[in-house]
Amino acid sequence: MSLIDLLTGNTGNQVAEQAENKFGISKNQVIALLAVATPLIISYLRNKSQDAKEAEALNNALDKDHNGSILNDASQIEARQAEGGSILDHIFGGQKSTVENQLSQNTGISIDKIGPILAMLAPVVMGYIGQQKQQSNVGAGGLGDLLGGILGNASNQAQAQQSNPLNDILGSVLGGGQSQSSGNPLNDILGSVLGGGGNQQQGGGGLGSILDNILGGK
Repeated sequence: MSLIDLLTGNTGNQVAEQAENKFGISKNQVIALLAVATPLIISYLRNKSQDAKEAEALNNALDKDHNGSILNDASQIEARQAEGGSILDHIFGGQKSTVENQLSQNTGISIDKIGPILAMLAPVVMGYIGQQKQQSNVGAGGLGDLLGGILGNASNQAQAQQSNPLNDILGSVLGGGQSQSSGNPLNDILGSVLGGGGNQQQGGGGLGSILDNILGGK
């Protein structure tokens, strides 16, 4: 299962439906958020995995807690939300509030709901990575390449299948995240795709206009 399949298939829909029911946010808005936040989370993990200690910690966490079962058991999504918050604290560290603010500005989802939705998403992303790790039979030393491959394959698939707004978002996000990396995934993805940091008005052919298409304008 590719990253695109994760987001556009049953698992992504389950996250979106549960978030819609719990927070009263339209399903399309949640899916748009997942399309941006998922590669962002993976990019941060990829950067962290360049450090041997971080890679070993991630490898242990994946082996212990993230075998992919959550992908086939929707009841885990909300049940593991608190765990997801801890995962995000570790992944984003001191940049967590900045990430949440920019995602809020560029999806129209209020800042008080961004964090809880991302906390529902995080164990799903970790479960997906854990599943891919098992299938590829890699250890701590191979995690960076595994995560880079996930992003690269998703980028190619999204750009080859731009038949709907969600693939446009994914192609745009992943394209920005893969080119001329500054070493900071927040800058690479949000900066390039959202137009220099996400604090300007939507539009300009970037994610803002794509979100307008999928959300029907705001």
